[in-house]
Amino acid sequence: MTMARDVPDAHHTCRWYACRTRSRAEKRAGQLLRLRGVESYVPLLERERRWSDRTKRVGFPLFPGYVFAQFSLAMVHEVLGTPGVVTIVRIDGNPAPVRSEELESVRVLVACVNAGNAPPEAAEFLDAGQEVIVADGPFSGIRGVLIEDRGRTRVVIRLSALRKALSVELPREILRAAAG
Repeated sequence: MTMARDVPDAHHTCRWYACRTRSRAEKRAGQLLRLRGVESYVPLLERERRWSDRTKRVGFPLFPGYVFAQFSLAMVHEVLGTPGVVTIVRIDGNPAPVRSEELESVRVLVACVNAGNAPPEAAEFLDAGQEVIVADGPFSGIRGVLIEDRGRTRVVIRLSALRKALSVELPREILRAAAG
């Protein structure tokens, strides 16, 4: 009787996770994780810094206070024991893995910016179905629900009592999450 398992043990599968670091400790935490055998990645955007005697290109974290690390859940205590690492980003109490495709997109973005392209701007993270407020323009102040339909961003205004809804197409950059 063989008890071989074809399904890999999730506890021992290496995945990427975001780790919160002490303030301004991202690079050092990344180095110390690598010394412990944990692959790490700190996305750095290069900028010129001037001092009185010289100018130098310096890398600044794209996500201040975070380092990405690839490890299995069996290594959580070792990762958390790394100087500079404060915690692992969690959802519902469990470490929240970062999808490899998302991290690859970050790598490409960083490479493009460091090659001389325009730096990214922070954008509000909005999900379809989320309640939003229009922050600018003639529809400013409208509350509604964000929907996306065939690449178009729309805000739906609902009148629950009438069981009616209206929608208007708006640029995503003028939308903000509605406060709970």
